[in-house]
Amino acid sequence: MNVRASTGLPEGGKARRVYLLLRDEMSNGTYEPGSVLPGEQRLAEIYAVSRVTVRRALEALELDGLISRRAGSGTVVLGRTEGQGQVAADFATLMPQLVAMGRDTTARLLAFFYGPAPQTVEQAMALGEGARVQTAIRVRLVEGKPFSHLTTYVPEEIASNYTEADLATTPLFRLLERSGVKVAEAQQTVSATLAAPDVAEALGVAVGSALLSIRRVVRDTSGRGVEYLSALYRPDLFRLEMTLDRVGAGDNRHWAPVFDQGAKDAGK
Repeated sequence: MNVRASTGLPEGGKARRVYLLLRDEMSNGTYEPGSVLPGEQRLAEIYAVSRVTVRRALEALELDGLISRRAGSGTVVLGRTEGQGQVAADFATLMPQLVAMGRDTTARLLAFFYGPAPQTVEQAMALGEGARVQTAIRVRLVEGKPFSHLTTYVPEEIASNYTEADLATTPLFRLLERSGVKVAEAQQTVSATLAAPDVAEALGVAVGSALLSIRRVVRDTSGRGVEYLSALYRPDLFRLEMTLDRVGAGDNRHWAPVFDQGAKDAGK
């Protein structure tokens, strides 16, 4: 698919809702690449809106390069070759794979500054009241397409060991190691959120688009918080995968994730 910067949501709340619903259904495979969307009248019935509203949503999807509207052939969902321009990560080995992404993808630095830690960061990292941190905002790209928006917070005494230029060219975990940090553990949560205007612009998606959210607190061997990461991923360009096995017996039989010991050891 020829991914272009989003034109933004169409005019009108109902048209925006239809736009986002259709875009999500194309992302999750309900409408696969090459398939033909239902006609305007049928879509209007499905979403309980007028045909004018549907037309506005389709026009925005077409401008975003997600569909092709041709007289006589209907509205065709555009697609990409399997895996092209996408990043996949196995949930069971997510940490080493995220580290590998730092090596195998490119990044663009959007902001770099020092100041007091936001309250949520201060509490999560167990920093002292009024502690100062370095805040860096980056967009990571695969094949030239932005797929993740990364905001990192590092205590000032650690961050002072590297420069803005260093961060623009070197993965953060390398800079932390170079600063003498000995990483021991991390706590990570995965959820979902909606794209705020600044994030939407940076990732080339519509405001309000669904994003995968990963938050991680990294600690050193003394238990000190050394990095707080807030990462937002485009679900059409990044996905989490997990292999499951059936384990147990009788009423206790259930699904359990498969952890590859070799992959875990490689990430140490």
